[in-house]
Formats: sequence, C-alpha cells, structure tokens
Amino acid sequence: MTTDTGEPTLTVDELAARAGVTVRTVRFYSARGLLPPPVIGPRRVGRYSQEHLARLALIEELQHRGMTLAAIERHLTQLPPDLSAHDLAIHRAVVASWAPEATQEVTRAELERRAGRPLDDEDLERLAAMGVVERAGDSVRLDPGLLRLGVELLDVPLAHETILAARTVLLEHSRAAAHELSALLREAVGDSEPVAAVKSLSAHMQPLVVQALLTTFQRSLNEELREWLKES
Repeated sequence: MTTDTGEPTLTVDELAARAGVTVRTVRFYSARGLLPPPVIGPRRVGRYSQEHLARLALIEELQHRGMTLAAIERHLTQLPPDLSAHDLAIHRAVVASWAPEATQEVTRAELERRAGRPLDDEDLERLAAMGVVERAGDSVRLDPGLLRLGVELLDVPLAHETILAARTVLLEHSRAAAHELSALLREAVGDSEPVAAVKSLSAHMQPLVVQALLTTFQRSLNEELREWLKES
C-alpha cells in the first residue's frame, strides 16, 4: 500500500510491482547506491516511499535511453538531494521527451495497475487532455514517460481548459528551446562532421540539457510564485 503523504509504506514486492521490475532489480540498484535505503519498520521490514518509486522509474528511463549504470550513477549524484517524487517525475518526463515518440496500447486494467490507483472516466479524460493517454476502443494508447506525472496531476484542482492551455505553453516554449539548442549544436559540429560524431555529441549533451532545463524552470517558477504572493 501507499499513501498520498509520501510516507514509506511500500514493501519491496509492492515497489517492484508498481515499477514493473523484479525485486532482484530493486535490490541490485540499491546495492549500487542508485536507490536510497528503505525505512526499516516493525519486524525489520523495509518500507519504500513514492520517492523510491519515482527514482526507480527515472533510473529505468535513463537506462532505456542507453545510459550505462555508471553514467546513471553520475547523473543521479548531480541532482539536488531533496528532490520530491513530483520533482523526479518531472525530470523523468523531460528525459523521456528526448526519446522518439512511442506509445503502448494497454488495457484499462493494465493502465490502472501502472498508475497504482483506480481510474474513472473523468480521470481518463484529464489524462487524455494532458496527452498521457488516447482512447482506442476498449484499450488505451499510453505514453509511458508521462504516466507518473499525469497521475499526480489528477489530484490538482485544474479544469481541462487550464490543463490544455498549460500544455500548449510548455510545448511551444520547449520546441523553441529545442530549435535554438539544435542550431547551436549544428554550428558547433559543422556540416562536415560525420553522423556518428553528431549522435555521440547529442547523447553526451542530453543529460546536461535535461538537468539545466529542470533546474532553471524550477527556479524561475519559484521566483514567479514569490512575486505573485507578494502582490496578493
């Protein structure tokens, strides 16, 4: 089980099931220091939190992007130590956005299993508005990289129109930033560089760009919120 407070209530079996990995994988990542140790509860049973789940999902996403465990370890050590499950979910969503667009067709039951909660029709409509799912008859097309963040946003009291407007703003500014960064990379490598060299540079740059985007966005948003609170 788990709670909305983020308290460590997941057993290692529950954590592995929610993340879609084996218990052996969880223990392996823990031994490598990629996951923080669990909280030891009664009967010396380790309990894991939403932060563990989000960090595990990020590790799997980075590995899916082709990063070695050593590179993932270096990447994780560069992240702020106090990132919440929500922060990690945002980071994972940004990482996933570098991958080619790929959706998975899953059943309603499988979607709920991955989400870790029941989903009614209104929840599906909100997830569809955020671009997380698309209905396809009795099944749904799912963007796995956005699921965890989308599920967390279900509990935020925002109207569909606001979600769509926010998504449009983020997409427009993200594409503008990607266009400018792509132009910088093209200028840096030149037209004569082989394709392999360009791909290698891109692979090395991606984690750095993801970290920069996450950090600068969070700082800018915090500054905007502080100004907003001053005016109110």
